[in-house]
Amino acid sequence: MLKFSRRRLLQATGASLVFPSSGLFAQQRLLSGTVKIVVPFPPGGITDVLARGLAQQMTGSLGTPVVVENRAGANGSIGATQVARAAPDGLTLLLGVTDTHAVNPAAMRNVAYDANRDFAPVSNITSVPLVLAVGPTLKDLANLRAFIDAARKQPGKFTHASWGVGSTSHIAMLRVADSTGIELLHVPYTGAAPAAQALIAGQVDSLILPAGAAEAFARDGRLRILAALSPKRLALLPDVPTLADQGVALSVSVFQALFAPAGTPPAVIALLNKSVESAVQSEAFLKTLQTQAALPTPSSPEALATLVRSEQEAWGRIIRAGNIRID
Repeated sequence: MLKFSRRRLLQATGASLVFPSSGLFAQQRLLSGTVKIVVPFPPGGITDVLARGLAQQMTGSLGTPVVVENRAGANGSIGATQVARAAPDGLTLLLGVTDTHAVNPAAMRNVAYDANRDFAPVSNITSVPLVLAVGPTLKDLANLRAFIDAARKQPGKFTHASWGVGSTSHIAMLRVADSTGIELLHVPYTGAAPAAQALIAGQVDSLILPAGAAEAFARDGRLRILAALSPKRLALLPDVPTLADQGVALSVSVFQALFAPAGTPPAVIALLNKSVESAVQSEAFLKTLQTQAALPTPSSPEALATLVRSEQEAWGRIIRAGNIRID
C-alpha cells in the first residue's frame, strides 16, 4: 500500500486540496454531527426566537449544523427531560429557562430530572426583563403606587392573569404581591398570548409579561405598563419606572441559558461556551435580542451554575410559601 505524507500529497495534487485549520479540525473531532438545541416550549415564543438566532450564529462558529427542535409540554419539563437523558456528547443541548431550572424543581412533585445533577451548564445567554401591566379595567390608575393602594383597600378583588399555574408570570406576580403586601386573584391561561389577549379585552385586570411583548401592546394604548421589574430602566421603555424607582425593593427577570447533559466532556463544554459567547456578541444576534427587549448575559459555566442555585432559592421560597403545585 502506498503511503503519502501530507506534504507529498499536496505536491502530487498541485496543492489543490484545502485542509481545515487545526482549530476547526479539533472542533470537528469534538462535535461529529448535527448539534440540536431543544426548546421546551412551542414555536413562536421568545425562547424559540432566541434559540433560532443562537443556532444560526453557532452554526457558523462551530462549522457544523446547529438546529432547533421544539419539545413543549409540562412547563418545559418534557424537553428538559429529553436532554437530561441524552448522550453526553455535546450534540443534544437544552435552551433552559427559569421555569425548567428554578420553578419546576420546587413546584413539581414528580419532575423527571434533577435540575442540578442531570445537566452540565454551558453558558447563560440572556436575561429577559418583565413588566407589570394593567388593562382597560384599571386604565385610570396612573402608576404602581395607585395600583398597590387600590389593591390593599380591596384584597382579592383585582385579578392577575398568567400563562399557567406555576409559570414565571404567576410566581413573579406573587413575588410582587409578597413585597407590596397586596392580594390578587389568580386567573391562569394556557399561554402568554391568551393571557395578554384576556388583559387587553378587559377580562382580567393585570399581568406580568416580557417587556418586548408588552411594549407592542402599550404603544397603541391597549394596555398600560406600570413598572419594569428589571434592576434599571429599559432602553425599550425609558419612561417606565422600575419597581425600585417606586419604592419596591425587588427585581425579577427570566434567564435563558444553554445546558448539556451531565457528563459531557469539559473540552466540549468549553467549545460550546466559546461558541455561545461569539454568538451573543454578533450584530445579528444583538438585533434579535433588541426585538425582544432581552439583554445579552453570556457567562462561564461556573457563573451559570451559581445563577441557577440563586434563582432556585428566590423562586422556590415563594412557591413553597404559596404551596403551589403544577402537577
